[in-house]
Amino acid sequence: MDDRVIFKNRLKLARVERNLSQEQLANLAGVSRQTISSIETGQYSPTAKLALILCRRLEKTFEEVFYLEEE
Repeated sequence: MDDRVIFKNRLKLARVERNLSQEQLANLAGVSRQTISSIETGQYSPTAKLALILCRRLEKTFEEVFYLEEE
């Protein structure tokens, strides 16, 4: 995989669309609020399992929330 490709997300947008706080989404996904914050800011890439759980809780497809971007 090319190192210039970055895993990005629209997690915050999807969360806000559902009127959920970071804490609420964290509780729904079984993780900490800090984990949600770290994913939203791009400091942490979730596992495939966690990414799919988040998408399910937000009623979004994987591609609606997560994507690859070239530098």
